[in-house]
Amino acid sequence: MFKIIKRGKKPTKGEAVEPPIPSSLPNAPVDHASRIATSAVAAQPVTLANATPDPSVVEVLPLLKEVALSERHVLFIRKLQICCVKFDFLDTLKCARQKEIKRQTLTELIDLVQSGSCKMNEIMQEELVRMICANLFRCLPPASHENTGSEGIEEEDDMYLDPAWPHLQLVYELLLRYVLSTEMDTKVAKRYLDHSFVLKLLDLFDSEDPREREYLKTILHRIYGKFMVHRPFIRNGINNVFYRFIFETERHNGIGELLEILGSVINGFALPMKEEHKLFLIRALIPLHKPKCVSAYHHQLSYCIAQFVEKDYRLADIVIRGLLKYWPLTNCGKEVLFLNELEEVLEGTQPAEFQRCLVPLFKQLGRSINSPHFQVAERALFLWNNEHIVDLIAQNRRAILPIIFAPLERNMCGHWNQAVHGLTSNVRRMFLEMDSEFFEECEKEYNERAAGASGLVEQRELAWKKLEEAAALVG
Repeated sequence: MFKIIKRGKKPTKGEAVEPPIPSSLPNAPVDHASRIATSAVAAQPVTLANATPDPSVVEVLPLLKEVALSERHVLFIRKLQICCVKFDFLDTLKCARQKEIKRQTLTELIDLVQSGSCKMNEIMQEELVRMICANLFRCLPPASHENTGSEGIEEEDDMYLDPAWPHLQLVYELLLRYVLSTEMDTKVAKRYLDHSFVLKLLDLFDSEDPREREYLKTILHRIYGKFMVHRPFIRNGINNVFYRFIFETERHNGIGELLEILGSVINGFALPMKEEHKLFLIRALIPLHKPKCVSAYHHQLSYCIAQFVEKDYRLADIVIRGLLKYWPLTNCGKEVLFLNELEEVLEGTQPAEFQRCLVPLFKQLGRSINSPHFQVAERALFLWNNEHIVDLIAQNRRAILPIIFAPLERNMCGHWNQAVHGLTSNVRRMFLEMDSEFFEECEKEYNERAAGASGLVEQRELAWKKLEEAAALVG
């Protein structure tokens, strides 16, 4: 049972305050009202000497702007202690008064940090980060798929929304304002926003609440930009999240947000690109195409991949072969996504890299062109609408046409979809206009192979017929 005690008349400017010492600060739940009528209470300055409340007492403290500057540091820390008190937000009526007081306190602290009116010393920063850790770093509730056994991605209407978010949002906002503050000394702050803090932030990216992940994305990105010493560690931590997701769980809610951070990071890579960045592309980004739920984060992933190719065009061959390695066999929706990404990569591919991978590439495109799923076949044929890709194909037509001619002819003869049939006819005509003589050679060779295959079928049928007749005579 909480008790409410009203304390504090605004002290005079002449009253001195000793510097606060963290070890002397109690870890008791405290409380305050948004506005105190100080005229009705006895004058009592807020000092460390009388700052030892009963653990069962909730104090009503004055606003920071209502006390002298010399007392604000002490009062600031006392208010941080108030915000360390945790509540059950599943029951909206339980401790409603105390929850509201905590909310008001967090709002006041946000305004104070944002305005910079109270320069924080090292002890205050330490206590601030401690309060943030006490509220944010918690065990996340079981994911919805763990309760239902569902494999699919949650619909937007079914998203999990944390009931504690009204308070968590304020804590996140306070952390963001602290990181963005021009008053913050990075040399001091990095002692508290350390590697352990970063790892715990990364763990929170698995939250099912998209609002929390959005704040985490912004905050981690700002930490990456402000603390250069943490950059390799942050990249390595994100790598480890990806590795666990790809090779162990294939379940994580924050892959898209982490990729958004990396998209900005990759854009800032200096040239020539370091070997560790290339290894990150090969070992983490390209294997992210493997999980079944790639559609949930494919837009961010394809942007990161395109950034690598734009930074260093020589990586195009590695990327294309990586896509072919994880190319879906039975998932048509996923295959359309791969074809979209392939076009983006090919737009940044130079002739030398294109030549190195064109044989396996067009063998796969031939299979996609013949797909009975009309969206896959259409998307593959749409590649010929891209001028840069057509230029690359034209330069290498004598290597490509023998590979792609048979799939085109099969579509012309038997694809069920009229739109695919029309697109195939357009592609066929483009090859004919590029090099009519070579096209006729390929057509002649195809017809000879088709005739030979037809003869083999007839011979096979005749052999089976003879076997059946011999079996009938023996029987």
